[in-house]
Order: sequence, then C-alpha cells, then structure tokens
Amino acid sequence: MTPYEEALEALSSLITRRTRVGDVNLEERFNVLFEYVKMLDLEEAISNMKIIHVAGTKGKGSTCTFVESILRNCGFRTGLFTSPHLIDIRERFRLDGLEISEEKFLAYFWWCYDRLKEKTNDKVPMPPFFHFLALLAFKIFSAEQVDVSIMEVGLGGRYDATNVVRAPVVCGITSLGYDHMEILGNTLGEIAGEKAGIFKHRIPAFTVPQPDEAMLVLKEKASKLNVPLQVVNPIDAKLLNGSTLALEGEHQFTNAGLAVALCSMWLKITGHLQDTNLEQTQHTLPEPFIKGLATASLQGRAQIVPDQHINNEASSELVFFLDGAHSPESMEACARWFSLAIKGQDQTFFHQKLDNSKFSNEVAKMNMGETDHKGSTQILLFNCMSVRDPQLLLPQLMKTCADHVNSSKSVGKSHAREQRQDC
Repeated sequence: MTPYEEALEALSSLITRRTRVGDVNLEERFNVLFEYVKMLDLEEAISNMKIIHVAGTKGKGSTCTFVESILRNCGFRTGLFTSPHLIDIRERFRLDGLEISEEKFLAYFWWCYDRLKEKTNDKVPMPPFFHFLALLAFKIFSAEQVDVSIMEVGLGGRYDATNVVRAPVVCGITSLGYDHMEILGNTLGEIAGEKAGIFKHRIPAFTVPQPDEAMLVLKEKASKLNVPLQVVNPIDAKLLNGSTLALEGEHQFTNAGLAVALCSMWLKITGHLQDTNLEQTQHTLPEPFIKGLATASLQGRAQIVPDQHINNEASSELVFFLDGAHSPESMEACARWFSLAIKGQDQTFFHQKLDNSKFSNEVAKMNMGETDHKGSTQILLFNCMSVRDPQLLLPQLMKTCADHVNSSKSVGKSHAREQRQDC
C-alpha cells in the first residue's frame, strides 16, 4: 500500500460496528472526548481558536461553505471542517478554501493517531471514526494557525464531537427538520433541543425562521444560557449588486443570510468590522461578502454534471443532477431546484477541474444557452443511506416535481435514482 492508503486503512479501523443507538451511551462517549483532547495537548490550542460553530438539519454544509468563502475573501486564513466527503477524506479539511494536501494530511494524521494509540487503553480506547476526524481538524487548524475555524456539526449538537469547543465566537443553527430521529428524538422540539446543545453561556447565536415548535425550544435554551439569539431572514438578492449565489436553489438564500450574519458577528467580536472594505450600505453588501457568496464551491449540492464520455452521435446526452438531499424537507427543496433546472430556468452547468488530489474546489460555470441539450436524459441523484426509508423520500420528490412541471411528458423524461452512500 501507499503511505496514504496505509493511513486510510488505520482510519478505517476506527469505524465502529455497533448500531447508532444500540448500547452506546452518547453522554459517556462524548465526555471521553476531553480525555483525547488532553492526550493530544489540544486544550489551550482549542481555547485560543476563533471558531464559528454551526448545527442544524438542513444547510449546514452550504452555510459553512458560504461563511468560509466570505471570510477568505475578507483576507483571513480559513479552516473549514465539514462532513461527509464524496470521494476523498481530505475534502473534510479545507485550508483557505482548498482541501488539505496529502502530505500535510499524512503528517497530522499520524501525529494524532500515534499519540492516541500510545496513550489509550482498555478503559479509554481509541476514539471512533468521526471523533478522531474532529480531533484531527482541531489539530490541523491550530497547527496551521488559521484566523478562523468553521466547524460543521456532524450529528445533533449536544454530544457531537465538535462540541468540545467551550467558547466559540458565534454559533449558528440552520433549518431544522426530521432526521436522525432514532438519536435526536421524535419531535421537532426534541431535535431542536439537541441542536441547541452547541449554545454556550453569553455566546451570540443566530438561526433562520423555524417551525414554531422548534423555535420555542431554541429560544428557551438560549434564555437559560443568556445567549443573545437572533433570527435571520433569507438574504435579499438585491444586496448582491447583480451577482448571483454560487450555490443553486431557493433555499440557499436562507443559508446565505445566516452566513452573512455569522460573518458580520465574527468580524465585530474579533475587531475587524470597521475595516474600510467591509462597509455595508442599505442597498448592497460589502464587496468581499458578495464575492464570497458568488464564488463559494461545494460539491454535490445542486450540482449539474453532463456526461462528457458518452458518444453523442450514438445516443442522447446524459445530464446528472446531484444533490445531497436526504430528508423529506430537503427532498422538497431538491425537487424545486431540479424542476426549475430541467425547464431551463437560470440553469448553470458545473464542471469539475480535476487536479492531483482528484477533487478540485474550483468550479467553472458554462451558460446553458451555449450548449444544445435538447433530447438529453436528465437523471437526478440524491442521498438515501441504509438508515433512511426511500418510501418517505420519494413521495415528496414526486409530488413537488409534479407541481412544477406543466406536462406528463416533462415528468416522463426525468428519472429519479437513489444514491446510496455511507458516511
């Protein structure tokens, strides 16, 4: 095996074979995280990091990506931790908008893995897969001396591995819905309570408009911790001064609005809001904000990929529409985007520029009008892991698509396919 394959093999050994609920005590397993932090001498490093912490059901990855892009365009060195990855584990760790290099990944991976292997025992065993990745992210970002670390919660909030952060600069809660109910609870109130677990005493937090049941719990949790919680509305397209959001879909205006609020608060608390190039008028956002929102890149979110290998003379062209939707609510948003896209409304094709890491973060746009795609076969791929029920996802997808198309012929040309992917 190559050195990189050896690291992946070691990482795979941390994947637990237990079910997600089973006999796992989430609180006990979370508390052990602080032992790992001590073993890696990361206590002081984490306390000194200027962190933006984001939880939620839908839009976490998009919001974090917008935040990273905005602050990078403001001139800051950024670190972004997200999950899951699509192709390469290194996608989860971005430095200045680019996935970490293989060389750096290997150095930091073995630094953490070897120390934990040496210091853990039967009482405190090696951390499970995601816990290790979160610890690795803290090590990478502290060692690379980033100005800001944007940490996306993996699951829930209260017992998530990223929640070892004691004092983030600001917290965000994206749109809430029904997902991971076997862990987070059967009601929106219970789910909201778990997500609000990232709130810290007096640390400002933002959220987006939520269902009443969820909003009530968020406000109650915030009140108990003296958290100044503000609700942010979707961003007004007019503030973009003619630019468009890099991530497609109506729901991205909600994520963008939250990202702008998080960045503005981070800049204020860290003393950078008064920079002359960050002045905001009533009619437009600061130029670095606009550029950040217009150039953010996140693979697998409302991404359109034509098949470049098919013989167009022999058969019609295939066009793949990729989205990570995996809950009934996100399926509705996905279906709205897909329906508008296949009707040619504001459609943009995304092409990946492959580099040595197999996965480039640069995205080139090509106007739909420049290429004739008449007669193409459109295939939508979404996310349906083994723990989810396709019978809950497909009806919402089909209903929304049916509401947006004008004829059965249009429906017949579009084929839904489920994409099974384990995190």
